[in-house]
Amino acid sequence: MDIKKIVVKVGTSTLTHESGLMNLRRIELLSRTIADIKNSGVKVILVSSGAISVGMGKLNFDKRPDKVDEKQALAAIGQVELMDLYSTMFGEYGVSVAQLLLTKDVLDGGERQKNALATLETLLKFGVVPIINENDTISTDEIEFGDNDTLSAYVATLVSADLLIILTDTEGLYNCDPNGNTCARLIGRVEKIDDNLRALAGGSATARGTGGMITKFDAAEIAMKAGISTVIANGENPNILYDIVEGKPRGTFFYGGEKK
Repeated sequence: MDIKKIVVKVGTSTLTHESGLMNLRRIELLSRTIADIKNSGVKVILVSSGAISVGMGKLNFDKRPDKVDEKQALAAIGQVELMDLYSTMFGEYGVSVAQLLLTKDVLDGGERQKNALATLETLLKFGVVPIINENDTISTDEIEFGDNDTLSAYVATLVSADLLIILTDTEGLYNCDPNGNTCARLIGRVEKIDDNLRALAGGSATARGTGGMITKFDAAEIAMKAGISTVIANGENPNILYDIVEGKPRGTFFYGGEKK
């Protein structure tokens, strides 16, 4: 596979410690790896979760609030912290970043979608790494993606990416629940999605994030329908991105077909 443009999605569990505070070592390594991949000639868009969790850590919240207005306020606080850190980390390697906050209605077609695409393409032309998150501070049920896994699939489709990479806290899709089951085996490649395979996804949100394996599975399905392959892999060591871009088998590969 000739990789020229990728979308990388990182989840809250990858970016933060159990305390909710930012995992500086991992974010630094993620930034360095993406900067290096960009320097090799691959265009990279980063879809980053973590704003609410970082906001929680900033204000010493010990649990994720249930009230929408409180979550939106925490997202506003955390997004500033997150982007400041990304700007600093990427800047160490000579790479500029830009922030885009999206809601689902922006990518439902029409003039705003064209504007979003034009902005992304121009940023990539300038050699900038766009960093995208859902606009949690204004999202409502009618205009929210619901999770950044889904957002990343829509972004990959919008920019006609060659590959979507979703980094999470598990190795990929297993044939049964890997928690305590010795029978669990990683499924290395998926070429067709059916109900039996969907039942394996299961999963639920963590204390710090939303979604779970099912949302990543859904994102892979969206991308596959657009002819885009997806890799779901463990983001504990962001250096795994090198292997994935080089076509080495890592995590679960969802085959989207050959690019024409």
